[in-house]
Amino acid sequence: MTHWFHRNPLKATAPVSFNFYGVATTPAAAKICNDLRLYRTRLLELFTDSSCNPEMMKNATDLYFSLLQGFILSLDDSSQECKLRYIQNFKWTDTLQGQVPSAQQDAVFELVSMGFNVALWYTKYASRLAGKEDITEDEAKDVHRSLKVAAGIFKHLKESHIPKLITPVEKGRDLEARLIDSYIIQCQAEAQEVTIARAIELKHNPGLIAALAYETANFYQKADQTLSSLDPTYAGKWRKYLNLKTCFYMAYAYCYHGQTLLASDKCGEAIRSLQESEKFFAKAEALCKEYGETKGPGTTAKPSGHLFFRKLGSLIKNTLEKCQRENGFIYFQKVPTEAPQLELKANYGLVEPVPFEFPSLNAHWTPETLAAFDLTKRPKDDTAKPKPDEEVKPLKEPDIKPQKDSGCQIS
Repeated sequence: MTHWFHRNPLKATAPVSFNFYGVATTPAAAKICNDLRLYRTRLLELFTDSSCNPEMMKNATDLYFSLLQGFILSLDDSSQECKLRYIQNFKWTDTLQGQVPSAQQDAVFELVSMGFNVALWYTKYASRLAGKEDITEDEAKDVHRSLKVAAGIFKHLKESHIPKLITPVEKGRDLEARLIDSYIIQCQAEAQEVTIARAIELKHNPGLIAALAYETANFYQKADQTLSSLDPTYAGKWRKYLNLKTCFYMAYAYCYHGQTLLASDKCGEAIRSLQESEKFFAKAEALCKEYGETKGPGTTAKPSGHLFFRKLGSLIKNTLEKCQRENGFIYFQKVPTEAPQLELKANYGLVEPVPFEFPSLNAHWTPETLAAFDLTKRPKDDTAKPKPDEEVKPLKEPDIKPQKDSGCQIS
């Protein structure tokens, strides 16, 4: 089963040379600076390389982060701050606020901003894989795991590193709790979509599928509510996606709950459940159109033309017709005016983020190497600071063509 996921753009960043002329006083210190520049450049290239896979990404992130940690961590495991933490200025844009960058002279800001992009890359990798026409079981597992890994990275940044920033996070920026929480919840919800598709494919109990769909709809609703206080100019398109997925999975929940009721000879209630499913599907269809017409950061798509959307429409129609036929021939039950209350709890298949930790400090960092950075030799004009008019160019993300019958473009 193919999937369609909304994706916001990657964060962009100004180039960083790590050229500490005079400060790095030994070949070993100079090599660390040179390697940092190379590893950072390579990692940024991989973000937009459509042939990159999770193994390549992990190798590249481990190389860069293990060296960067030498600007943050104390070598003797004490709580003392590393003397190099504030030596370099870093500039990053936001996923929602276009090419308006934030700048901080703080290695922790670089760590969390680059880490944020790594998490985004995992969501985009999952999206590209999930949009394939004939996704294999192994690929579906990769999608599922990548989304859980992304959620784990976002969670780790929020809990362990963003609180260490000296400069408070600006409202509406990527590192703010509302946005991080929404990204975490969205990753969990999308991973559960893969679980639901698998459960349907293996013809699992309709009660389990209904419960999973209901939990997933609640995830999407929670993610939307988390963004409700943000400026709609930036968050409007993203929220349309979360709204339509809420309605879509409520339609799924009522559809499969109807099948459960029919199996229990409650045909009248089953019909009412399917009618409610039709209502939510119609709402989702209207939101698909609104999503396509809403301007803002994110994927350009026509989700109502996507295979995953069309399949549910047919399923609801066929299941409702079956219930109505059987009620007319066998049950003759009255259809309730009120829709059944969904009090469904899934005992299996619920997604939790995969725990994440940054790699340990690179072995090249020794007390001697750190001592070789002489901060008294920094130039007075501080050339580490970028020029005010330095442009932050957006990353050129791969252009993913829509697959046959997909009805949309996945970024």
